[in-house]
Amino acid sequence: MNVRIALTEDNNVNRNTFMQKIKGYPELHLVFSAENGHECLEELKGLPLQLLPEVIFMDLEMPEMDGIEAIQIAKSLYTRIHFIVLTVFDDDEKIFEAIRAGASGYLLKHEPAGVIKDAIVNVLEFGGAPMSPAIARKTMRLLSKSSPEKETYTDSTLPKIITEREQEILQHLVNGWDAKRTATELNLSVLTVRKHIANIYTKLHVTSRAQVISLAHKNKWV
Repeated sequence: MNVRIALTEDNNVNRNTFMQKIKGYPELHLVFSAENGHECLEELKGLPLQLLPEVIFMDLEMPEMDGIEAIQIAKSLYTRIHFIVLTVFDDDEKIFEAIRAGASGYLLKHEPAGVIKDAIVNVLEFGGAPMSPAIARKTMRLLSKSSPEKETYTDSTLPKIITEREQEILQHLVNGWDAKRTATELNLSVLTVRKHIANIYTKLHVTSRAQVISLAHKNKWV
């Protein structure tokens, strides 16, 4: 079993520790390591489909783009990739945000190499949802307190990197408006609108209106 994996982690010590842990498993091939969500998405965009990682271990708190936003965007673009959160956070909000974003598992960073390897096998071969015992216990407690009438999930929200003005323009893009009509509606120049559209494409790591619309509908952004 040869598996392509990747790591997104901004802390150099944690990154090196993870790499040391997987060294004992030659069947695990590290495709890339990234320092934040934005860099991870750029790495993915530059790879052919057959070389994409099958599992990405994702930190949560990172500069530029955090792990939850990165999972949310990447899961819509690369549906076959599994994301396992690897973090020090075990608070309720982070757990459910990560699950809603599309994470397949949730491990604490102190877990030994064997747990990491087992988590990979779990998601790829059995479609499981590996969790550190402390996370699993907390998740079960949270679920036991909720009922269908008290559902705590909410629709996904737009990534924080999208500004209010870009949100307005994104709405018009999804509605099928061109740059000229959007510019007239928002009292902006066509050039300004086109710059905003280019920024949206860059931030969401897409290259076409069709991809933007697909992401927006999948994540219920508009």
